[in-house]
Formats: sequence, C-alpha cells, structure tokens
Amino acid sequence: MDHRRLGRSGLRVSTLTMGTMTFGGAGAFAAVGSAGVDQARRQVDLALDAGVTLFDTADMYSDGLSEEITGEVLEGRRDDVLIATKARMLVGPGANDGGASRHHLVRSVERSLRRLRTDHIDLYQIHEWDGQTPLEETLEALDTLVRSGKVRYVGASNYTGWQLMKALATADAHGYQRYVSQQIHYTLQARDAEDELVPLSLDQEVGVLVWSPLAGGLLSGKYRRGVDAPAGSRHLGEWSEPPVHDQEKLYDVVDVLVDVAQARGVSAAQVALAWLLGRPGVTSLVIGARTEEQLSDNLAAADLVLAPEERQRLDDVSAVPLRYPHWHQAATAGDRLSPADLSLLGPHLDA
Repeated sequence: MDHRRLGRSGLRVSTLTMGTMTFGGAGAFAAVGSAGVDQARRQVDLALDAGVTLFDTADMYSDGLSEEITGEVLEGRRDDVLIATKARMLVGPGANDGGASRHHLVRSVERSLRRLRTDHIDLYQIHEWDGQTPLEETLEALDTLVRSGKVRYVGASNYTGWQLMKALATADAHGYQRYVSQQIHYTLQARDAEDELVPLSLDQEVGVLVWSPLAGGLLSGKYRRGVDAPAGSRHLGEWSEPPVHDQEKLYDVVDVLVDVAQARGVSAAQVALAWLLGRPGVTSLVIGARTEEQLSDNLAAADLVLAPEERQRLDDVSAVPLRYPHWHQAATAGDRLSPADLSLLGPHLDA
C-alpha cells in the first residue's frame, strides 16, 4: 500500500486508514456496527496485513468503548502503527463535557490515552468547530499537548473553509501548532468539499482524510434504481449522513460505478474508493466495515488505478453546477488561477 505525506508535516500515512466506529456498538452506534474485541482483532489483522498504518477513532464512539477496543487489539504492536482520535462532541451530562475548551481537551486527552493504552496520540483532531470557545484557547491547548509529548500532530474535522483558514492563520500568528490535516466527508455522491475545502488544502498544504468514503454504503452498488435493497438495509430517505438530496442522480452515479466495476472485474465500492484516491489533495480514506468480507474488499481498492476514460465517466455523472463565485471566476478570471483554483475550475475553463 502506498503512503502519502500528511499535509506539510513529515509524517507519512497509508492511503487507506482503518476507522473504528464499528467497534463497540454501544448506544446509537449499534446501528453502525458492534464488533467486539475478537472481531475487531481479526479486522485489524487484515488491515495490517494489507499495509494500513493509521487507525482512526474518537472519544465519543460507543461512549469510549471504541477507543478501549482499539487500544486492546493494538497492544503489543503500538510502535508499528499510528493512532488518530478526536474530541469536541458531548461525552457526558456536565456543562464542560463537550466543546474545544482547554479544560475539556486536556481532560479528554488524558481519558483517551488511558483507553488507548498508550502514552501518546499521533494525530489529535478537533471533531467539529466550537463557536463559543476562543480559537486562541483551543489552539494554545493543542500546542501545549504537543509540547508535552502527549500528542504528536493536530488536525481538524468537519470545518468550513473560512473556519479552517481562520484556525491556520491564528496558529501562524501565535506560533501555535498548525492543523496538519482535516477529516471531511467527500464522495462521488457529495462533492461539496471541492468548492472550498479541497482548494484550501492544496493551497495551505493540509492533508485530507475522508470519512465515510462510500457515503455510508450508498456507493456500494446495492442501492440501485428499480432494485430492492438487501433485507435490513436502510431506505434512501433514512440517510442523514450523508443526506440524499437527489435520488435519481445518485442512481445515475451508481449505474456508472457498477458498469465500470463489472468491466474491470471488481466491486463498485472499490471503484468509488479508487476514484477518491485519485482526486487532488486526498491523502487517505477512512474505511470501516461490518464484516471481514467488506473490509477485505475495501482494502483491495488501494491497488486499483482507474483509466482516464473511466475517471472521466465518473466525473461527468457526478458533476454539480459551479456555485458563486466559482462560476464567475471560471467565466472571467481564467487567466490567473493557481493550482488550488484549478482543482475546481480547471474542467470548466474549456466549457
């Protein structure tokens, strides 16, 4: 498996990251997966054998049980892997049991370290923007955690473009540790990130980790026009992450995915993942699976390289209209565009 540099850091991570949201199955996370220690260990073994070096979790997944299981199954081989986790979401009933305050982050790190059975976290990510905590407080706390040795690198997740740029500028102004990555949702079904987040990443050298790269299973090939989904599957109207705004367009995308996959003798899921791995700015895809068969199939995507004509078909069927001011830039300012600008506007300049 290839490894790519994470942002402007010197750290290299595998192009596929193993997500552990399916570990534990406590509370609402039972709907995502409920792998216990034995099943999680088998999945981790498969990932390691395939060359995965980064494992991603969060303190809120199954009320901390995901971190506990991750720590247990990685014990004894911790030095050979990288562990990423997150904090910010509510993890208790107290007034300070959420957010990105210094109090909450320092306490959350200590709790995560104990659950993960480690003395440091390789990538510590702020799970969501906190609009009520001064940004300087959050970044100073993260800087202190890095300098203490408890955290190696820091990242963001689910920020807007302006929020991420503000955080990077604030870190630069104060000499704090800079976010080396952002973890975002980005798929053939939802290409919103291409408007601001991907160009920003290219311009500022921020790594991109993609969560739910199969859109929660929407791009697995089992949800097709006129075909009954397997028993137990969700209906399209039940999706909130990601929401399905245009069901017919989704079916069109899946039709092309399946067509390309059948011609190559691979799964639709592998094609969807391979498309993402070839997009500008993308560093690694965070994959997770309910079963070992699904995981093995997803892992095989690391070796799939799509032909230019296959990529073009997928680009065309999933394309969305340019939003303002991008359509105006493409029409009037095509003479002075940066590589970051061209990641979005390039295909539209000849249109």
